[in-house]
Amino acid sequence: MPRQSISLTEKNDAWLKHHVEDAKEYASKSELVNELIRQARRNEAINQKLIDAESSGFVDQSKEEIRSEFKSDLKSQ
Repeated sequence: MPRQSISLTEKNDAWLKHHVEDAKEYASKSELVNELIRQARRNEAINQKLIDAESSGFVDQSKEEIRSEFKSDLKSQ
């Protein structure tokens, strides 16, 4: 796995430290940062789907079909 060096503000470092050391939600800062990046990528995919949908007009799919297709797309990322 590639290693990176990043600089954080004091508030951001304290936030990461809280979730790793105090709340024990994650085993390391790296694990938490990777989760945040995964969430950001997922959000980008959702936003792009919304943009594409808005620009494409109407569809014949039911909301259940659209949801199923979207979930399938997310799994393949």
